[in-house]
Amino acid sequence: MIALNPATDRVLDANPAASQLLGYDRAMLREMRVTALHPGQLPALIVFTDGVLAKGEYRTRGLKPRHATGHELAVEYAGSRLSEGAAPDLLLVVTDLAAQRKRDTDTEADLYIRSGLEEWQRTERFFRDVERENQLILRAAGEGIYGVNADGKTTFVNPAAERMLGFTAEELVGKDMHSIVHHTHADGSHYPAIHCPIYAAFRDGAVHQVSNEVFWRKDGSRLFVEYTSTPIRDRGSVVGAVIVFRDITQRREADEKLRLALSEVDQLRKRLEQDNEYLQEEIRQQTDHRGIIGVSAAMQKTLRQVELVAPTEASVLITGESGTGKELVARAIHGASKRSHRPLIRVNCAAVARDMFESEFFGHARGALAGALRDRPGRFELADGGTLFLDEIGDIPLGLQGKLLRVLQEGQFERVGEARTRRVDVRVIAATNRDLAAAVREKQFREDLYFRLNVFPIDCVPLRERTEDIPLLAQHFLKAAAHKLKIGAVRLTEGDARRLVQYAWPGNVRELQNVMEHAAILARDGRIRIDLPSAGMRAAAGRSDAATLLTEDERRDRDRANIVAALDACGGKVFGPGGAAELLDVRPTTLTSRIKALGITVNKRKRS
Repeated sequence: MIALNPATDRVLDANPAASQLLGYDRAMLREMRVTALHPGQLPALIVFTDGVLAKGEYRTRGLKPRHATGHELAVEYAGSRLSEGAAPDLLLVVTDLAAQRKRDTDTEADLYIRSGLEEWQRTERFFRDVERENQLILRAAGEGIYGVNADGKTTFVNPAAERMLGFTAEELVGKDMHSIVHHTHADGSHYPAIHCPIYAAFRDGAVHQVSNEVFWRKDGSRLFVEYTSTPIRDRGSVVGAVIVFRDITQRREADEKLRLALSEVDQLRKRLEQDNEYLQEEIRQQTDHRGIIGVSAAMQKTLRQVELVAPTEASVLITGESGTGKELVARAIHGASKRSHRPLIRVNCAAVARDMFESEFFGHARGALAGALRDRPGRFELADGGTLFLDEIGDIPLGLQGKLLRVLQEGQFERVGEARTRRVDVRVIAATNRDLAAAVREKQFREDLYFRLNVFPIDCVPLRERTEDIPLLAQHFLKAAAHKLKIGAVRLTEGDARRLVQYAWPGNVRELQNVMEHAAILARDGRIRIDLPSAGMRAAAGRSDAATLLTEDERRDRDRANIVAALDACGGKVFGPGGAAELLDVRPTTLTSRIKALGITVNKRKRS
């Protein structure tokens, strides 16, 4: 006999027979822990002690105490309460099964039957009957099915469960099923048996259904399952449970793939919306060369060049300072070309990160880059059949220039991370504010690429070199700003135009547009206020002073060009609001006299 306390895990006392059986003296046993006497058997020990506490008496042959010499003993424990309370002491009657076999089998059998062995054997027979009577169903079922008794030991396993788990029935029957296949959560954390819904069926007698847990196969891989644990009763008492489980690994993988696919579709939809917005904006901004405003000789030369090169397939290199309208010229060329039915795709080379140039131009395959969740076309593919405008071409890295040259020469490229060669039909128009010829000499730009791009050069002159266009551009930008701001009619006086002409315009047309928008915002009662930097005015004034010495013929030509420009800007209208007289800030009668004196023919003019 052994007295113990489960709560403190201590052996309280043992009689001489127990000491002799276990090989320890009585004093040593009193110092031992119960778990130390049963190493590696904690789950079975918990089940046994819980059985004694729950029923008052309980037996088991599943526990094997370790002898002082190190070998395990085959014993039977018959447990009973010694005391009441929150942490009662237990008394174990320990029977040496090896010695028992030497005694009279029949006499001992009668003793154990009277002590409760009959109940245990009846439960075992009950499960054997369940398995035998449902053998056809168990073998035919596609779901895994197994049974456990009230001790948590497996009583039977069907063939489907063997296939799914990788264990044979012989490896599972009689063993603690939870510790073999259900010991760990999917995230790797420990799964205590007390939290297991299968064992909960023993406690509450209810059916438990679980839709997303894992069993662990013999090879260590996880098996996602859904299962139902149904308690089995005999004469009103729960004697175990039958568990039916189904492999949902493929369904989970399909659900995950569907989730990723839907996420990818959503990203693709957003990207297509962005691309569509981009293309629509490109189309809205497209205009033909007649939308270019200017009467100066430099601008007329540019327009003639646009008319010459637009119908061809030649590459064009547009040069000029920032803000001189290089993109507008590129759009004019595209709009007058045979490719105008397809979009003009613009790439600002200066704004593309160095390590993203290839992806931007040629696209990438899924997984080729960090965050590349899908295939993405590059700008060359988007421009197929149309025109690709490469703004700030001088900023393309030298290492990529060879690949760009190959596309220009052969019309072929590969996406990043893809071996497939793609073909495109693209016309390239490039623009730069850098001196590419000097960059070639300094080995900063490939000479062969420069010659390939520079088939037809067009130079956009700065605004300060075509001052006769300034009033026309200013009036155009002012009207556009007034319409955008919805502030009604505003006018540009001759004094305003004179100030604008005298300014140096380092920012060219873009700066003029910004100044006129700012002036429209400050306008009051139809009159505008133009703010210009004084430094620029002084520089311009100095040039104006140097240019005041004109002959009479030169003065007449200047006045004539100024009036003609005003008439063009006003559509030939002289009198009334929006007329040339108002634009020049002179009386209509005075303007009429000057028109007559200068021999200008007034008719309805098309605005240029």
